[in-house]
Amino acid sequence: MKKSILVLALTSSVSVFAADEVKPLSMDGEFGFISTSGNTKTTSFKGKLAAHQELEKWSNDFSVEGLYKKDEIDGVSQTTAQKYFVSGQGNYKLDNPDHRLFGFASYADDKFSSYDYQATLAAGWQQKLWDDETSKFTYSIGPGYSFAKRNDVVDANGNVVTKGENEDGVIVRGAIDYQWKISDTSTFKQLLSSEVGSNNTKSKSETSVSAQINGSLSLKLSLIMDHNSDVAEGTKNLDTQTAVTVVYTFF
Repeated sequence: MKKSILVLALTSSVSVFAADEVKPLSMDGEFGFISTSGNTKTTSFKGKLAAHQELEKWSNDFSVEGLYKKDEIDGVSQTTAQKYFVSGQGNYKLDNPDHRLFGFASYADDKFSSYDYQATLAAGWQQKLWDDETSKFTYSIGPGYSFAKRNDVVDANGNVVTKGENEDGVIVRGAIDYQWKISDTSTFKQLLSSEVGSNNTKSKSETSVSAQINGSLSLKLSLIMDHNSDVAEGTKNLDTQTAVTVVYTFF
């Protein structure tokens, strides 16, 4: 029930933010695939769809991304990574369009983390500090509420030893977005967010460099780091993901 409410809040924000007069919309699709055979058999897939929309009074960003990996270990095929993340943020422009009020929603599901799911609703202040021909820098900060459920603890036979508990609570969310146009065909981006709460502090960093191959196609090298301060015993706090992907700009 709680999952349904969170997804509804996220999808409803799309229609609310898009109610203004529409100006050009940009959308990128990102794809990466690796398959190996022989002594090591591995299949991995990474995909992402990101959209940015500039309206007269709104600036909106939406993102959906997923990762899947399967390895064959001792002749047995096992899924070793399975996660997806969806987010949406609407920024309402004040009299000074560089000063904005934002609303943010996200939902994350990582099969191999300590959590069954993690979700966030937040609102607050956003400011674009600068935006020139070569770079731009934006930050946002505000209060919110996190929704999370711990995974069940099971024994070797698959029996539930401890039922996973809900960990909901008030948070403070902060984020920065820095972009630097290295040349006419290459761009550096640094995205960083942190959600500080009494139960857990969740942080995410994405550092990337992309090089344009032609008008619509680019090659992207990225490093993504996901960190949770409170995890189950035997689970690492930090997950890292390094990827080389192809990015297609639809419009």
